[in-house]
Amino acid sequence: MPHTDGTLPARYDVVVIGGGPAGLSAAVTLARAQRSVLVIDAGAPRNAPARGVHGFLTREGMDPRALLAAGRGEAEAYGAVVLDGEATSLRRTAEGFGVELGDGRAAAGRRLLLATGLEDGLPAITGLREQWGAGVVHCPYCHGYEIRGQRIGILGTGPLSVHQALLFRQWSEKITLFLHDTVEPTEEEWEKLAARSISVVDGRVVSVDQADGVLTGVTLEDGAHIDRDALAVGTRMNARGGLLEGLGLDLQDHPTGMGSFIEPGPMGSTAASGVYVAGNVSNLSAQVIVAAAEGTMAGAMINAHLIEEETAWAVEGRSGPFSAAGEAEVSERVLGKRHLGLHDGAVTPAPGTDTTTPTPMPTLALTTTPDEGVHHAR
Repeated sequence: MPHTDGTLPARYDVVVIGGGPAGLSAAVTLARAQRSVLVIDAGAPRNAPARGVHGFLTREGMDPRALLAAGRGEAEAYGAVVLDGEATSLRRTAEGFGVELGDGRAAAGRRLLLATGLEDGLPAITGLREQWGAGVVHCPYCHGYEIRGQRIGILGTGPLSVHQALLFRQWSEKITLFLHDTVEPTEEEWEKLAARSISVVDGRVVSVDQADGVLTGVTLEDGAHIDRDALAVGTRMNARGGLLEGLGLDLQDHPTGMGSFIEPGPMGSTAASGVYVAGNVSNLSAQVIVAAAEGTMAGAMINAHLIEEETAWAVEGRSGPFSAAGEAEVSERVLGKRHLGLHDGAVTPAPGTDTTTPTPMPTLALTTTPDEGVHHAR
């Protein structure tokens, strides 16, 4: 726990940056493994505008912030420390990693987990951001059921927009793809759109319209207004991974073109020793339940690596140059039998004593008193 003066303990086993589903799940796993864990939470979850979490077994429709509050409580119940603050810089140290916070505080850990999520890059269209998470959505598996059967527009933002339109067609027969001067379907894609009865509108969208907070449609550059009940937008998803650049991990362009991410290894490991990632920072398409699962797996991997390190220390302590066995060998070489507390027969003479004639060692004779059965020395 933080000290009474607000400072933090000198070092934790693990510092987790990011208090979302991935970071908190990792913290619970590590704290249950009796690790000291610090979670630094900037309090800016990606899904904050959403009305509910979907696809999370037993938590269907739960308010996103309520889910995080419950997760924080679970982590703290097992001893993890959750700190409100923003990590601004990282550095590698002799014992692990140092973390600087924006308010001047600092923390250190043997291992580092980045679970900072991503930011959605939204098109600069009037009214779009105000409807983000309400009338404007991005994922059919997160929001498709809630807008099923409605008139759904798909705003063209790149090559994946046709795919997005075909996906949302599963939830409604009334799908319109707005090319937005951005998308140029191939001949094969035109065939697919026609086969699925998806209408296509040319021209740039200049505004997302609403009345009393409810989305009503979009307006094109030529002034035409088209009624829609919901609008799906494929965003540019950029991982919040800039902190890792100083540790040799740069953001990579995702192979699909959907954004940038930190490339993960098995169970959240990375190319930088001691650094791990989980959730949307390394998996752009992960839903909440997947991000949480990745946090759990990363926590298990971190604990396994810490155990390997501590076992190596134990082996070194047992057989290394300063081990108990090593110290005993040195003592025997230097002291002979005296290292066991036995006298080797030599007597150190008192000052002024003639040493030409050895001084005999005193002897002990043991006798037994029959009626007492006790040995006496004389």
